[in-house]
Formats: sequence, C-alpha cells, structure tokens
Amino acid sequence: MAEGGAGGNEPPREHPQNLQGLLQMAITAGNAEPGQLEPMSDERRQWLQEAMAQAFRGQLEEVEQMKECLRVLEAVSPGGDGGETSEPAEGDPSRQASALELLAELCENLDNAADFCKLDGMRLLAHRYLEHPVPDLRWRAAHLVGTCAQNVPKVQEQALALGCMRKLLRLLDHDGADAVRVKALFAISCLVRAQEGGLLQFLRLDGFSVLMRAMQSPVEKLKVKSAFLLQNLLLDHPEHKETLCSMGMVQQLVALIRSQHSPFHEHVLGALCSLVTDFPQGVRECREPQLALEELLRERCQLLQQQEEFQEELEFCERLQRVCFQTPPEESSMDR
Repeated sequence: MAEGGAGGNEPPREHPQNLQGLLQMAITAGNAEPGQLEPMSDERRQWLQEAMAQAFRGQLEEVEQMKECLRVLEAVSPGGDGGETSEPAEGDPSRQASALELLAELCENLDNAADFCKLDGMRLLAHRYLEHPVPDLRWRAAHLVGTCAQNVPKVQEQALALGCMRKLLRLLDHDGADAVRVKALFAISCLVRAQEGGLLQFLRLDGFSVLMRAMQSPVEKLKVKSAFLLQNLLLDHPEHKETLCSMGMVQQLVALIRSQHSPFHEHVLGALCSLVTDFPQGVRECREPQLALEELLRERCQLLQQQEEFQEELEFCERLQRVCFQTPPEESSMDR
C-alpha cells in the first residue's frame, strides 16, 4: 500500500513504476529541504532495494547478451582461417547477422554502446566485419558502427583510431551492394557530426569528393542522404567552403540540378544555398554565364509553383535567386 505524506496530511505516494520514476524520486528526495526529510519506512526501503537490484540486473543481462553476440561473431566461418576444425553452427552467417542485429538494438542505449567498445566489439567490426565478404554482414557492421558512435565521443574516438573512417569511405565509394553504401554513409555521418577528429580524417581522406560521387549515384536514397550530409557540414563548418569551391563543387551541384527533376533536388539546392551563404566567392561562381543558373532557377520556380510537395525546394530556388542575382556578391547573405 502507498504511504501517506508527513503527518498524514499529504495524499498517498505511489511507488515509481519504472527506472525513470525511480530516478525522479531520487531527484525529488535530493532537493528536499532538511526539515522535510522523514525516515524511510521498511516497506519503502525494501521496494527501493528491489527496484535498484532489478535495474542493475537488467543492465548486467544486456551486457551478457552482448558478450554472447560477440562470441558468435568471433567464431571463424567455415572455410575461413579455422579450416576443417571450425564449427559450422557458430560460423553461420545467419547467426552472425542476428548477432549484429541484436547488438544494434542494444547499443541504442549509450551505456551499452560504451560497454560494447570495452568488450572490444568495435575492433572486431573494424578488422573483420566492415570488410566481410558477405554483404548482409558488411551493412549490418556499418550500421552498428554508426549506432554506437552517434553522440558518444569516446566511441567515436575508438572507431576513428581503429581506421573505421577509411574503410567506411571505401565502402561508400566502391561497394557493389546499395545497402552497404547507404549504411556506410550513415556511419560516416555519425563520425563527422560534432566530432572534430572525425571531420579532420574525413577531409584528409578526400571525403568531400567521395560524397559528391555518392550524390551522382543512381540510388535515390544514397543521393538524398549524401546531399543532406553535405548541407549540414556546410552549415556547421563554413570554414571549408573555399576548399569546396576550389574542387568545383558549385559547378557539380548545378549539373545535378539540371538532371531530370526529382525530390533529391531539394537537398542539392539546400547544399548550394549553404555554400553561398555569407560567401561572396560562391556567389560569384554561381553568376558565371556558362552555368546559366539564373535561367535554370527561373524555370524551376515556374515548374514548382502551386505544387505543395515541392514548397521547400521552391524556397531554396527563390533564396538563390535573391542572393546570387539580386545582391552584390560582397553584400550577399541569406536568412538561416
């Protein structure tokens, strides 16, 4: 039964039903004034002890699950280095795929992601599974790298130290399986966003060129996600705009906009907007007569009028018209 408040004058208190409630109870107790503190009843103390034990037991159980998954992944596949002595059941790619899938689910939890790396899981991904001959295992490995790395600096640093960036860029640029390329891009984005070391490796390995080639892929999902990443990198790191202009990025983005119209163009135009924002050199390149960008934007605006699903693309076109062709380059800027 729930307890009443101090002196029996407060409404009965319910026991928290989950870990979040337990934490909230602890915070509330920690913020109480000294005069408000009251002895904890035996019933409440017992419930608290059981709740904490259950929470920690759940965490330990997940660590054990990760250890079991790693045992499956560490097994040598039939025909591999273990030769005839390897065990077919443990080396079964379907079991390995299931292990990678479960690990990805568990590592959505940041603590589990950190524990996964402590268990040497990231090293296994980097040294074996990112280059595994089975595509289904390659894309799952790339997905797991990204899942672990997002928002966890220590994990990002370990993945970078193990050479994941180079391997992921190679997968994005050359892998024959579309799913592998898409997941490699996801992992790359998790290693460069809000991670200075990751961005430096990305630049040193000519990542922007790889990204541009991905935007020229026939795979729509890959094109969209590549353009979206480029747009965000330009917004977060405007100091690299000069490098991109020197690579001919303006000309390549305009060429992509000239291709047959698709929803992908919204993200290309967004990237071009980011490139010219507060950057006169980018504006001047957009004004080059051979690009004929002003006419292209005018035609695109006419095409998109009255089409609600393309309103954001229309806004990008109108912003580019305003910034590139209605304002002197030195004074050009764009509403963010």
